[in-house]
Amino acid sequence: MFKKILIANRGEIAVRVIRACKEMGVQTVAVYSTADANALHVQLADEAYCIGGPRPQDSYLNEDAILTVAVASGATAIHPGYGFLSENAGFARRCRECGVVFVGPSPEVIERMGDKDAARRCAKEAGVPIVPGCDLLKSAEEAEREAERIGCPVLIKARAGGGGRGIRKVECAQDAGKAFTEAHAEAEAAFGDGECYMEKFVAPAHHVEVQVLADAHGNVVTLGERECSVQRRNQKLLEESPAPCLEGRDDIRERMYEAARNLARAVGYEGAGTIEYLYADDGNFYFMEMNTRLQVEHPVTEFVTDIDLVKWQLRVAAGVEFPYAQDEIMPAKRSHAIECRINAEGPAPDYRPSCGTIHSMHVPNGPWVRFDSSLYPGAVVPPYYDSMLGKLIVRAGTREEAIRKMRSALTELIIDGVDANTELQLDILSNSEFLSGIYHTNLMEHLYED
Repeated sequence: MFKKILIANRGEIAVRVIRACKEMGVQTVAVYSTADANALHVQLADEAYCIGGPRPQDSYLNEDAILTVAVASGATAIHPGYGFLSENAGFARRCRECGVVFVGPSPEVIERMGDKDAARRCAKEAGVPIVPGCDLLKSAEEAEREAERIGCPVLIKARAGGGGRGIRKVECAQDAGKAFTEAHAEAEAAFGDGECYMEKFVAPAHHVEVQVLADAHGNVVTLGERECSVQRRNQKLLEESPAPCLEGRDDIRERMYEAARNLARAVGYEGAGTIEYLYADDGNFYFMEMNTRLQVEHPVTEFVTDIDLVKWQLRVAAGVEFPYAQDEIMPAKRSHAIECRINAEGPAPDYRPSCGTIHSMHVPNGPWVRFDSSLYPGAVVPPYYDSMLGKLIVRAGTREEAIRKMRSALTELIIDGVDANTELQLDILSNSEFLSGIYHTNLMEHLYED
């Protein structure tokens, strides 16, 4: 195992990785921006170094500064968390050149699967079902022709996209040219790559993702699935496992698992990764993308499998062989877990981001209740980064009990100093469509219809 690891991130995920390292006897190095000088991850790490100003490009995206600290501090590995540099193939390659292990797949795999058009073709070659569509579009005129051929509605998607950016829904073929131009410009500005492709818009649909873990010894296992259909503007708000839409459909679940393992093997994947699918009520599922990093919602999987994904990321990166066969992994249906993302934002309909100083807070407790966060009284929530304050996760024997437990935990959670979306989460958990278990990615469009 590594003796010292640098965590190239901030907030709750940096705290999460530091805690896993402490349990494993691994020393930790934190990096921080001037805005995060008093952040919790800075206080918990064995060493901490300021790497730049508050803007991400000056600090958490500053590859030179991060690698300089890693080499100077004697860290032999870098854990990127999620976001920032976690799916940056160039950074992973630079780590390799500096003799520092990047905790994740190889830069070649990140590059291949980060190009969503190439990933789509990879999935097809591996026998994974893909959404009907076309390859990269060359012009607005071609976008209109392809939309006519595929049949609207369609989605124009950036190949380098993420976080809902570079996506446009097209209802009529004649609108495809304008949508392509907009998506291309947004993707160019956000990712430096404006290339886009087109897919049939599958609706109504569920967003179901399968967690995979692969080591350097050829072992590839799936660790259950998560339903992530509660979304607003393509951003997830609540995740649960197992997926209620697959209740009684174990044959489909197994096919999803097998397809995920096949794709991971086909690309030579190592580490923790996620295969994301669109699942239709007729039983068909389609590959969307592969996330080559730890997911925000990984605690849901940890709760239903009793496997610590962060520790296994580190072990796999250090060359340790995964000891469990697929049939030895605890089946997800023995328990149910739900995660609510607690964001610093105001109420509907604006959901305006909130920032400020935490004056006081109360965190819920009890068996199988977990709050992953970097908050404490006196902590500052700056305006420069993602609005997520933390993640509230619960586990129970059934979905119904897990929903009741989450409601109880949300009413206990008090964060004084910034606005938080706890009321929104309670509204979701009381919605009849959500309670039925057969909800789709358009749930949030229905939430406040009345």
